Amino acid sequence: MHRVAAAALVRDGAILLGHRHPGRRYYPDCWDLVGGHVEPGETPVDAVRRECLEELGVLVEDPRPVRLTFADPTVEMHAFVVTTWSGELVNAAPDEHDEIRWFVAEELPGLALPDAAALPDVVTILRSASGRHAAGGG
Repeated sequence: MHRVAAAALVRDGAILLGHRHPGRRYYPDCWDLVGGHVEPGETPVDAVRRECLEELGVLVEDPRPVRLTFADPTVEMHAFVVTTWSGELVNAAPDEHDEIRWFVAEELPGLALPDAAALPDVVTILRSASGRHAAGGG
């Protein structure tokens, strides 16, 4: 079983996705939430904070658990919506994501995702978080 923590960063009605490098062993060449494996002894919240710092160079504040369907039975998915962070977003892990980009809800259905079953949840996360006064740090 792979324990995974993923962050849905939402700002100004858009969600941040990373394009997984085509050379990646798992789920190459698709758009995905930023995140990674939960290390032994680490909580999913700690993992999502660490992954955002490692991959995006930002300190996330108040990650809130959200539903994210993932059909692979070997993956235990822990997803969090993040609307506040400090630091400037950068692609700090270009070997993992060859690009990061903001997407609005209407753009999501045309994207290759690691698991197509997650699309409705990603759209719901974006729309729900966008309904709040959500602004990213900077």
